[in-house]
Amino acid sequence: MTKLNKREFLKLSTIGASALATGALAAGGLISTASAFDLPEGKTLSTMLDDVTPISVTERLARVEQAQRLMAENDIAAIILEPGSAMDYFTGISWWRSERLTAIVIPQNGEVGVVTPHFEEPSVRESMSFGDDVRPWHEHENPFDKVAGILADRGITSGKIGVEKTVRYFVVDGLEHAMPNMTVTSATPVTLGCRMFKSAHELSLMQKANDITLAAYKHVYSQIKLGMTPSDIGALMHSTQRSLGGSDTWALILLGEASAYPHGSGQPQMVRENEVVLMDCGCSVHGYQSDISRTFTFGTPSQHQRDVWDLVKQGQEIVMETAQIGTPAGRVDDAVRKLYESHGYGPNYKTPGLPHRTGHGIGMDGHEMINFVRGEETQLKAGMCFSNEPGLYIYGSFGVRLEDCLYMTDAGPKLFTQLSPSIDKPFI
Repeated sequence: MTKLNKREFLKLSTIGASALATGALAAGGLISTASAFDLPEGKTLSTMLDDVTPISVTERLARVEQAQRLMAENDIAAIILEPGSAMDYFTGISWWRSERLTAIVIPQNGEVGVVTPHFEEPSVRESMSFGDDVRPWHEHENPFDKVAGILADRGITSGKIGVEKTVRYFVVDGLEHAMPNMTVTSATPVTLGCRMFKSAHELSLMQKANDITLAAYKHVYSQIKLGMTPSDIGALMHSTQRSLGGSDTWALILLGEASAYPHGSGQPQMVRENEVVLMDCGCSVHGYQSDISRTFTFGTPSQHQRDVWDLVKQGQEIVMETAQIGTPAGRVDDAVRKLYESHGYGPNYKTPGLPHRTGHGIGMDGHEMINFVRGEETQLKAGMCFSNEPGLYIYGSFGVRLEDCLYMTDAGPKLFTQLSPSIDKPFI
């Protein structure tokens, strides 16, 4: 069975219900439409993208050079990328995966090559930001022979060929049969070695994505009303983030008891007086992601709700104290879990308590390596980016999750967005 990541799941669940209800479809998939609870009449929102620019060709070429240096250090002759964020990161080619191979070949020495179906070549070339070595293949041909040809033309007929971690098995199998003198290995030392450390430009794009999502939160928060459903609130978040310039928007809205389950419940939900509203939302700016969660009550919080919220907030503050340069990433999770266990939650990953990791890496993908999770020994370095998202979940009652993203500097962690002030005032 195919596994979905969080954003794919949300696009099918949170977005899907409202989109199907209105029959809204587009070439790119389901589109969430505004519900009966839409922007106030006459209210408009303008883009926030005027001061940002996409990644340049020069930057992508520098990334390829860095990848080639890491290939040399790790004795990898070439790496193979399928369509996805890694292909976009290195080449700017934004494509999709199908049963027909489209792939990027980055050799340790020499120019990047592209393999794609013959009838896709014109469109793939439109998506290219540099290079001109495109090897199209016809339906009756073996595309992996084209990969072997690119490598042979660069003097590569043996050695290790690295595959990015999301490359599918049929690609690995095809490479092994087409190039029996080469050994397929992991390209992670190369791809992670490049992508884990964000440049100033990448950080600026992530900052903008976070600014857009937080601005959308503030706008939508003022419009939440009794009786609204997750689809109603989600549609507002989608439309608001898009109006502000965000793309690939997503929204997970959990109401009442559903907030006790980190990724929600299929039971009917609506906004009710004095019950918890948990929102986990984000968008993309020129390919770079935001991921922000806010929890509050519609009405007056109970003392129990307030106490749990305050404890989760303390967890976020402990993340900021613990996540210092040179600290193993797993220690951050350990520190938060120690606090919660001292208040009777857990132990470990048990509920009532914190059943998920304290944070995940983030960049072009919403979830990237490395994670704030027990046992992760990778030391924190400048340029790494993470979510800071502890939570406490009480099955059958309610849950609280607070999430802001951070990036590591030489002086320690820095937030893209300010932490939520209080359960009564979730936004500054």
